Amino acid sequence: MNENTAGKKALSLVLLVLGVVLLALALWMDFTKTYIVIDMGVKVALRGLFLVLGALLILAGMYFFPTVMHHRTIINILFLFPLLFTFAVTVIIPMCVGIFYSFTDWNGVAYSKVVGFENYSAMFKDPAFMWSLLITVLFVIVNMVMVNLVAFLLALLCTTKLKGVGFFRAAYFLPNLIGGIVLGYIWQFIFSNVLTSIMNSPHSALASTNTAFIAIIVVYIWQYAGYIMLIYINGLATVPKDVLEAAQIDGADAMKTLFQIKIPMIAATFTICTFLTLTSAFKQFDVNLALTNGVGTVRGFMGQRLSNGTQMIALNIYNTAFARDQFGYAQAKAILFFIILACVSLVQVRISNKREVEM
Repeated sequence: MNENTAGKKALSLVLLVLGVVLLALALWMDFTKTYIVIDMGVKVALRGLFLVLGALLILAGMYFFPTVMHHRTIINILFLFPLLFTFAVTVIIPMCVGIFYSFTDWNGVAYSKVVGFENYSAMFKDPAFMWSLLITVLFVIVNMVMVNLVAFLLALLCTTKLKGVGFFRAAYFLPNLIGGIVLGYIWQFIFSNVLTSIMNSPHSALASTNTAFIAIIVVYIWQYAGYIMLIYINGLATVPKDVLEAAQIDGADAMKTLFQIKIPMIAATFTICTFLTLTSAFKQFDVNLALTNGVGTVRGFMGQRLSNGTQMIALNIYNTAFARDQFGYAQAKAILFFIILACVSLVQVRISNKREVEM
């Protein structure tokens, strides 16, 4: 090893060490809530400065490391760095910090002690949370079936040779463009005023827990089916026309063509749509908040009377954090929610991929 190579290696190691130290210092300052601010005309927080400089020094150290083939990889990393850095800062690091906070009594600003698994054990003894988890699972199952069924039927309608198909596609997709909060208040007016007048009923559908839960399902299907419809339309468009023509020549009717040719050939589309519906239904929040705000009476669940009969798990986590100021407890719920969603999604994709192969 010549002196030039040895010098580059030493410089690389120094830069890597400095980068790691600065990153560790930035994370330590975040955990301990240590704020050091310098005023250079504009106030600059050293924690953020250390984080950026640490990442840049690590990249520089990797670049100056004396290898030939390694430089191509480093250049690729440099081009990907803005995206990777943003993903790490906005997703990976907050998630790791959130996992830590779930073991504390964090109040949104600071924590006074580490409580271990106390937050996790408390949630399984909380009737309100267990009820939210139960109705969320029920909501997901119903909507996975209904949204995909309605969306697929709409896709079949919009791929026919009827006049005005383009108008129907736009009309069915339009509800998906409306924000969930606005949509919730629109349907709240419909359920509480329009339908009560039409049916000559003094009670709104949102007044009862059971009918309010059904109302949320109806609104979700109305909003999301148009989006899933477009994916099914794209899948149906990929079915080769010569295969359909051959089936028609062989005497296959519309139902046989649908179940024996179209559906098997778009199995991957069903996998995608089922996954999107599952994850979206699990994370339902805005319509739930605007339509009922989770209110509803439940009697006798785990021996208690509950007032959150229509409150699904995302809204339950939100209320725990921002209404009750129990951020550490809410973070523990969010971690459990993430684990459940990840496991269910992986199982669903695995089963769907297996069915694709069989079909």
